Amino acid sequence: MTTDLVAAVHRALERVRDPEILRPITELGMVRGVEAGPGGAVRVGIALTIAGCPAARRIEADVTEAVQSTPGVTEAVIEIEVMSPAERQAFIERVRGARTARPQQFGPDSLTRVLAITSGKGGVGKSSITANLAAEFAKRGLSVGVIDADVFGFSIPALMGLSVNGRTESPTRIDDLMLPPVAHGVKVISIGMFLGDADARQTAVSWRGPMLHRTIEQFLRDVWFGDLDVLLLDLPPGTGDIAISVGQLLPQAAVVVVTTPQPAAADVAIRSGLVARQTGQRVVGVIENMAGLAQPDGTVLDIFGTGGGASVAEALSDEEHGTVPLLGSVPLSPAFRECGDAGIPAVLEAPGDSASMSLAAIAEALVVRPTGLKGRSLPIAPATSPRRQN
Repeated sequence: MTTDLVAAVHRALERVRDPEILRPITELGMVRGVEAGPGGAVRVGIALTIAGCPAARRIEADVTEAVQSTPGVTEAVIEIEVMSPAERQAFIERVRGARTARPQQFGPDSLTRVLAITSGKGGVGKSSITANLAAEFAKRGLSVGVIDADVFGFSIPALMGLSVNGRTESPTRIDDLMLPPVAHGVKVISIGMFLGDADARQTAVSWRGPMLHRTIEQFLRDVWFGDLDVLLLDLPPGTGDIAISVGQLLPQAAVVVVTTPQPAAADVAIRSGLVARQTGQRVVGVIENMAGLAQPDGTVLDIFGTGGGASVAEALSDEEHGTVPLLGSVPLSPAFRECGDAGIPAVLEAPGDSASMSLAAIAEALVVRPTGLKGRSLPIAPATSPRRQN
């Protein structure tokens, strides 16, 4: 009977996932052993990667719940320990693979769909769009990551609930493996996570081009996202160093241009799409944000005017690149803003809100939109025809 109980507990532990890697702890070698006594008392040994692991409480709570809910268990004792260097190295190899070199994770042959969210001007809601699209993708069961590439104006941690009162959650370092924090099912990395104990609201990053390029390169190489279905990059506004670096490092990325309806923002947004094309990236659509504010009488107040999104899509469409669609218009919404301030994406907290529904439809369009093979070389060599015999 004790053998059967041990097997049942092992099966229950298979449902416990590491909250940062999102894989079962049994698969990661974190379960040191399970022992069962004749009266139903069970002892489980769990090995954490490092002392002070930020996910320790969550893992212990999930393991305790899984063991206690196993039929036949009358008492559960969970012993938390720390991995030895050899166990930690084995853990890293399970996560990343037994590779000495650390190539960029999302190269041209990667199956991950990379979406670069860009804009011409600041203040158009690009980061809010990125955070909500990421949460919506994760809500649909996709594995999602976000890189906050807006080094100077990082806001993704706050929008995703990873920054409270200026204190931002940091990645977990396991030797040379860096695991990004997870919020709402989305793996997130931002320069705001590397400011130590400093208040992010009182800290400014002031770097020049080479440092910016290296930061994005390290995010892509040193931060372990694992197998992602979708990777979103929240780019800074404009057409500067980071936009060019992302184009060089991720030439296969699909670019989504965000604008507000007013002509001043739309004209500049067009330029961000043109720069993306210069680096070889494809513009797959335009999102118009702050499209209008619904009034109690049912009318819509167009605070920022109308037509900006359509004009950007039209300007970026031509015979060479095809039609660039207007993916959707996201209306102004107090609830949408309130959710962002609270660190909870509106698509999760207020799915019935008009802005949330618009973004859900946009996410659906981006998910089903095929990557396409235009401009990509295929691993096929033409067959050599045999010479004719005369």
